[in-house]
Amino acid sequence: TQRASTCNSLEGVLSHGDAAISVIPMLAPALSEENVEVRACTKSLPLFQQAGLEARAATADDYGTEFGDLILAVKVVKDMGDAMDHIARYGSRHTECILTREHDRVQRFLREVDASMAVHNASTRLNDGGQLGLGAEIGISTSKLHAYGPMGIRERTTTKFVVLGSGQLRG
Repeated sequence: TQRASTCNSLEGVLSHGDAAISVIPMLAPALSEENVEVRACTKSLPLFQQAGLEARAATADDYGTEFGDLILAVKVVKDMGDAMDHIARYGSRHTECILTREHDRVQRFLREVDASMAVHNASTRLNDGGQLGLGAEIGISTSKLHAYGPMGIRERTTTKFVVLGSGQLRG
């Protein structure tokens, strides 16, 4: 919610089915406090409603949309493969993040996700030219032809940034 209009803001959350039962009730109060509009899949919608958050049913168009606003699309997935398929179909190729303690899942995610920055246990807001030491950004690319990710004047190669974190946020 720090700057919802930026391209490195969180637009969607995927949760494993088993984890959703405990994760969504923890998310709901924080999202409500920040006036975030939640667009939830059929499995997550009742969990948000039980937690007292007015959420609305997500449509296929909500996934993969860069809202540029305080809107979050939420989907419950059955497993890591389902999550990776969803990201491959709807991901921005800009920044993708995984929050987990499972080392094997982290390694698979970092290896396979197609994004200019793959993040583990840290904020997507860290994907920024200034934050990465590139100087002022002159643009952003989600294409692999010529530049990929935040672009500084010196960037002339394909780069994938990997961030391993333990809860870091952008101040």
